[in-house]
Amino acid sequence: MNYDVMVIGSGPGGYVAAIRAAQLGFKTAVVEKSELGGICLNWGCIPTKALLKSAQVFNYTKHLSDYGVTLGDATPEINFPEVIQRSRGVADGMSKGVQFLLKKNKIDVINGFGKILPGKKVEVLDADGNATVYEAKHTILATGARSKELPFMKQDGKKVIGYREAMTLPEQPETMIVVGSGAIGSEFAYFYQSIGTKVTLIEYLPNIIPLEDEEVSKQLARSFKKLGMKVMTGASVKEVDASGDGCKVKVETKKGEEILEADIVLSAVGVQTNLEGIGLDEAGIAHENGKIKVNEYYETNVEGVYAIGDIVHGPALAHVASAEGICCVEKIAGMDAETIDYENIPSCTYTVPEVASVGITEKQAKEQGLEIRVGKFPFSASGKASASGNKDGFIKVIFDAKYGEWLGAHMIGENVTEMIAEVVVARKLETTGHEIIKSVHPHPTRSEAIMEAVAQAYDECIHL
Repeated sequence: MNYDVMVIGSGPGGYVAAIRAAQLGFKTAVVEKSELGGICLNWGCIPTKALLKSAQVFNYTKHLSDYGVTLGDATPEINFPEVIQRSRGVADGMSKGVQFLLKKNKIDVINGFGKILPGKKVEVLDADGNATVYEAKHTILATGARSKELPFMKQDGKKVIGYREAMTLPEQPETMIVVGSGAIGSEFAYFYQSIGTKVTLIEYLPNIIPLEDEEVSKQLARSFKKLGMKVMTGASVKEVDASGDGCKVKVETKKGEEILEADIVLSAVGVQTNLEGIGLDEAGIAHENGKIKVNEYYETNVEGVYAIGDIVHGPALAHVASAEGICCVEKIAGMDAETIDYENIPSCTYTVPEVASVGITEKQAKEQGLEIRVGKFPFSASGKASASGNKDGFIKVIFDAKYGEWLGAHMIGENVTEMIAEVVVARKLETTGHEIIKSVHPHPTRSEAIMEAVAQAYDECIHL
């Protein structure tokens, strides 16, 4: 049972790496202990977007009269089990799609728990505990991550939960506390608040979605509060007591300690890498602080062993894992593989309004001592946004004043996750602000706001 390439893990890093390897003529296998597609397709990126779409549709029904539509006497209601069922159906469909792609590319799928062995071998333990050893010239570790568990907030899967349980709750809670306001926490907070759960969002740092530009963070906080959500920043959770019917959460703020109560506590404080039991120490693979050490082509210190995705240093994002997998395999194939520019990775949060960004923030630019040009265009001045009835948000762009380099872009508003790619490509091509201004954008579209924001940075904006 010999392979050119074996991939342990079939998430967006693993299955993409396997398909690219097969395309390049390698005899390839994927080892997966659970569903094909990994967390992203089954318990992350895809099913959460299905949940968020249901919430968005439900919220549209609350504003039908704004669009001249009447529903008669009927009152729209959320059918929570059917919302969950739709989300699971979408995830199942995507997982079957990955299965089809692997079969189409003649990739062997080996079900079980993979472990790296010395001497270019991989052991797979099946569900019955039977071990089979395979030989592989190249093994790519892509085992991903799971919800991080904090000692004072132990997850029981029922009242104190992680993102996985948040997608499959048997019934909709009346109240929920979400701890952590990164993409995962903010998306679930928006979803549950939108469908009628009373949500409190707690963030330790001064702003929610703390990695984003401060203006974007404050805009999203305002949008959340408008929905009726309670947003607490600069707040530290000290203890969660789940011994009663619900949960009591001790929170410390600058005003002192207070006790909050809720049916459910969702822990969204980050992820923990899946490195246990995969044979790192036995094979002599270097790792530190929960990450495997690799070079720019994802080679470990052990010849023939590679690692990609959440288990290596870098943003824990699906599209990053996919890019790393392709780069890794192309290097294995002897191609002139282009390394990834981690300064040009887009980040997206699928709340309403959506958030998208790439590059550095205005604050970071100033901290670096850069002389900058900043342009900002609000969607309230956009014809398309006015026509759609959703004018919340803005586009913000940052340029180096001396050299014209596009340092960053920060967006909040409807569909901005579909718009950020323009900036990523422009930055990749080292496009100047002048070239963006002179590139004719279609009207009426939201994407015009990017051109208008750039024009505003150079004092040429027409519609503001």
